[in-house]
Amino acid sequence: MTDDMLPPIAIIGAGSMGGAILHGLVSSGIAPRIVVTNRSVAKAELLAGLAGVESIALEAEPDGNTRAAATADVVLIGVKPAMVPDLLREIAPTLRPGTLVVSLAAGVTIATFERILGAGIPVLRSMPNTPAVVGKAVTGLAQGSTADAAAVAVARRLFETCGAVVEVPEAQIDPLSTISGSGPAYVFLLIEELTRAAIGKGFAEPEARLMAEQTFIGAAALLDATGEDPAELRRRVTSPKGTTERAIAVLQEARLDEVFARATDAALDRARELAQGA
Repeated sequence: MTDDMLPPIAIIGAGSMGGAILHGLVSSGIAPRIVVTNRSVAKAELLAGLAGVESIALEAEPDGNTRAAATADVVLIGVKPAMVPDLLREIAPTLRPGTLVVSLAAGVTIATFERILGAGIPVLRSMPNTPAVVGKAVTGLAQGSTADAAAVAVARRLFETCGAVVEVPEAQIDPLSTISGSGPAYVFLLIEELTRAAIGKGFAEPEARLMAEQTFIGAAALLDATGEDPAELRRRVTSPKGTTERAIAVLQEARLDEVFARATDAALDRARELAQGA
């Protein structure tokens, strides 16, 4: 294996997020050996044809999780949060010392992983978002107490196959989830409302959707291509005493800054409730 290649990887619970990361890894060409598990044969078969991937169905191979974990140098945990402790107890005896374990599970702390897996297993906690499906994720990455810089570097390269990576202390994972984790839903809501506004102006729904969706897609692409501050790009669209200036004034009067602060605060409160099992 060359220096630019990732070591053998297991994804235990390759559902929507684990599956998105899997596709990023396969497309990257830097992960030559990946073992994934799913509960059903039907789901496992959907991934079986991917290059370099061994897809295990637990209903056909009940000890598939332990086999996958035993053969990997990096293990991603993608099962539902409530299932994590039992899964960790299941695979802990088969993990080789130094195996890197990376959590995809919202609300499960690094301390929980480290307590069950023991001191010889470095742990990182991640928080990807749904644009991982199209290679445009933002993934927050938090380092456990025994994970060194080399472990972080491996995890960063892994997640960079499906987007951008932001390294944060674990205390910032939940706040990050209120921005990049929930953020796609905020954008989709804005597109919904702009589409409704267009329909209210007399446009048919297909044209209204096209205008709203492509405006967001185009604006994001312009921001990405230019690297400009969004406030500067907004100023360039907002001609003095023009129509856009009048519209922006209405939006600013609605105090969007306060609305987004309240929304993200509410999401953070709920993340903390979930972490406590509420």
